[in-house]
Amino acid sequence: MTSYYRPIVQTDPARPSEALTLAGGWGWFAMAEMLERDEPPRLVPARAIPEDWRIALTAPRPAIAGLTMDRPRLMGILNVTPDSFSDGGQHDRPETALAHGQALAVDADILDIGGESTRPGSADVSVPEEIARTAPVIAALRAAGVSRPISIDTRKAAVAEAALAAGADMVNDVAALGFDPDLAGATARAGAAVCLMHAQGDPATMQDDPHYDHVLLDVYDFLVERVRAALAAGIPASRIVVDPGIGFGKTLAHNLALLRGISLFHGLGCPVLLGASRKRFIGAIGGAETAAARGPGSVAVALAAIAQGVQFVRVHDAAETRQAMRLDAAVKGLELGHE
Repeated sequence: MTSYYRPIVQTDPARPSEALTLAGGWGWFAMAEMLERDEPPRLVPARAIPEDWRIALTAPRPAIAGLTMDRPRLMGILNVTPDSFSDGGQHDRPETALAHGQALAVDADILDIGGESTRPGSADVSVPEEIARTAPVIAALRAAGVSRPISIDTRKAAVAEAALAAGADMVNDVAALGFDPDLAGATARAGAAVCLMHAQGDPATMQDDPHYDHVLLDVYDFLVERVRAALAAGIPASRIVVDPGIGFGKTLAHNLALLRGISLFHGLGCPVLLGASRKRFIGAIGGAETAAARGPGSVAVALAAIAQGVQFVRVHDAAETRQAMRLDAAVKGLELGHE
């Protein structure tokens, strides 16, 4: 029977001598939750974790797109689409996209540019249209002097190639290299980083009836296989990020289970990204009906994820989240400043 080990992450300065540092970052753990399918979870001391898991959980993560992983990083969302669930149509003109990207870059560590909505029920966008939406914005940001790393949010090789040629550094694929068979090779050849996200189904159907035997372990096993596929395609582990895919083929209960157990994904040995900003499940809990009204809940989720050692948090309002991070770090006595 396969065993999984979820570190019980803490940031308290009263750290016991036997505690292990999580992923070379700001958190530590002295205990872990051992999980097995069809068995109740149980706590084990860190020293009892098998060596392969212990190495994966504690090894410092290499820099991604030039960003060191010794502090949490904010990924600012720039949707250049007319139909995104959160901000569709607000930045789909070149001048508004450029202005918003420049504003985001003040507080975000990396910008994520997307030209195809992945909201539930959305339809595919043609490759030429997606390129026309994204590559010129990336080129304009670079021409305007924005030096922050840029991620292209796409499932398609041709879109990624155009974006990388325009100045992007990373591919953020909601299909984890499973939609377009050419995307893995294109990413490897460009020497770009990649984020592999879990999704059950495609955007058009993913929320119809999502089902899992054990959502935390099912998503973990999926990402194990996708990391292996990326490695086989020539993308080194040092350039791989993983994302459990909150809201992508998940019910409210599934999303909450993934958030509660998100520290498990450090066992993959890669930086972990959380993309929960303004998602509908936040509104379902807090009664916020509009995307903008979910802002405070999004910040709360981001802080909770950072406390679990998550290295990347994808956000709409980088300034608000950065301010909350600074306050939270000051209270905890952590050094999580902004470069």
